[in-house]
Amino acid sequence: MTEAQQQYNKAVELIDVANSEDPNIELVDDQKIAKELLYGQRMSDMIAVYLPDADDVAKLAVRAQHIQRWKSPRKDYPMNRKGYHLWRTNLYKFHAETTANLLQQAGYDDVFIERVKLAVAKKSLKTNSDTQIVEDIAALVFLQFYMLDFYRKFSTEYDKEKWIDIIQRTWNKMSPQAHEFALSGKIELPETLVPLIQEALA
Repeated sequence: MTEAQQQYNKAVELIDVANSEDPNIELVDDQKIAKELLYGQRMSDMIAVYLPDADDVAKLAVRAQHIQRWKSPRKDYPMNRKGYHLWRTNLYKFHAETTANLLQQAGYDDVFIERVKLAVAKKSLKTNSDTQIVEDIAALVFLQFYMLDFYRKFSTEYDKEKWIDIIQRTWNKMSPQAHEFALSGKIELPETLVPLIQEALA
């Protein structure tokens, strides 16, 4: 095993240990797993299919995108648009700084860490390719694994127009490559929501 591979494996291990502390548990195939640990694994699985030649910056940024997300809950901020944006801003900063600390422990240099931080913090979307990759993978994972539960949770609160807006906002953050991939049949879209997705994209 090369030194670079050992370093990468150490970083993944540190990220997973941090996310395994999540008190929120999901049940997958009758197995209990920490919510953010599962999310990170799903992100890694998705980039392996979507972009198999991705470099370690992209792969680690994807793995760490939600790192210890439970430590910065939405309920700690005002439940309005301003509170939401403040929460998101602080959350991205928290994710980036937490990831940077773990990558330092794994032995990465400042240049590598800064690239990962920019991607995890969602900086310069549409101009920073690392950030765009993270956004693409996050959207693809949302569509396949989380959109249906999100829909069920808010189905009585949001009207059809709101749902179409949510889908279009998600779509607009994605690259053309991710659009093509999402519609290629390589990911499993929630069957009951396919008509709504098709209407939104039309």
